[in-house]
Amino acid sequence: MNNKTEMASSTSGNSSSTISITGLQNSGSESDLRGQQRDLIDERKRKRKQSNRESARRSRMRKQKYLDDLTVQVTHLRKENAQLVAGIAVTTQHYVTIEAENDILRAQLLELNHRLQSLNEIVDFVEASSSSSGFGMETGQGLNDVGGGGFYDGVLNHMNLGFYNQSIMASASTAGDVFNCC
Repeated sequence: MNNKTEMASSTSGNSSSTISITGLQNSGSESDLRGQQRDLIDERKRKRKQSNRESARRSRMRKQKYLDDLTVQVTHLRKENAQLVAGIAVTTQHYVTIEAENDILRAQLLELNHRLQSLNEIVDFVEASSSSSGFGMETGQGLNDVGGGGFYDGVLNHMNLGFYNQSIMASASTAGDVFNCC
């Protein structure tokens, strides 16, 4: 722009004062233009800083919300974990109780099997004795037909079979609650 101003002043034949005024105007316009550019750049920087601050604030808010959500989730999971642990403890206690009852039932089963085997041996003995000697066995009378004066009344009553009156041993707390699991 300076070149245009000098050319205009030299062709027009004006005095040196015109050149200086025009030069001053041009240099003022240039400085104004540079100032405006600087102001525009400063305004852009200020807007960018403000935008960055807003973005950072939103980021901090998102991060805080995420942390709050995680805290709520941790609390919920801890509560659920405590419930599961309590449920496992109850289930384990039921298992131990039922296992103890099963041990008692197994012992009773062994005892009853032993008694049954002893009774079968007695029945075999009685059958063998009655078939060989004919005691109390009339035609049509079976071993289970117990009549007055027969072998069962005479011989078996005189035999001391005390185990017929024995009760099966079991603990009092489990005998009534065998089928009550809950």
